[in-house]
Amino acid sequence: MSNRRVTVLDYGSGNIHSAVRALERVGADVTLSSKSADVLNADGLLVPGVGAFAAVMQGLKDVDALRMIGRRVAGGRPVLGICVGLQVLFEEGVEHGVRTEGMGEWPGVVERLAAEVVPHMGWNTVEAPAGSNLFKGIEDERFYFVHSYGVQKWDFDVTQPAMNPPQVTWANHGGPFVAAVENGPLSATQFHPEKSGDAGAALLENWLKGLG
Repeated sequence: MSNRRVTVLDYGSGNIHSAVRALERVGADVTLSSKSADVLNADGLLVPGVGAFAAVMQGLKDVDALRMIGRRVAGGRPVLGICVGLQVLFEEGVEHGVRTEGMGEWPGVVERLAAEVVPHMGWNTVEAPAGSNLFKGIEDERFYFVHSYGVQKWDFDVTQPAMNPPQVTWANHGGPFVAAVENGPLSATQFHPEKSGDAGAALLENWLKGLG
């Protein structure tokens, strides 16, 4: 496989360099940038995210990322969100009673997990749908999660004849929550593939195979 050009979006998020190293490990040609040309012209864009929903949304706005991500998705150019990079793709996040508008690519609200022990930290299995490209060959593996919030209900009732419905992968911690979504060019994981060892590397490699 020839090197795919991937831009990791640089907007002040904390897990950027581990994401860069993980992509390089599986053969990607990685640029760390928020410049429009780098974001729009790469074969793939990875959007990392750690911390609070509102802070990540503000960081994305500060580098004009909402427009650039929207342009990539509209043009069928692959985007992969990680952790809070998944959460901000939904309609809104609620943290400490404060509601923050998300990007609204998918319906749903990011809320505190309904579990006795929060954050959900450590390795967990996932339930991937049949035909998943991200989880091909790694359906039974464990992935590394660190989060207190998640999307616990999925209600996607928009059906268009030319559009396949998103594929949703679930995990469980005090109840089910969305662990990943695959929706045409737009994919995202709640867990950290860059911290998930060989299984995470295989997932990133699967994503790279779908670029270009």
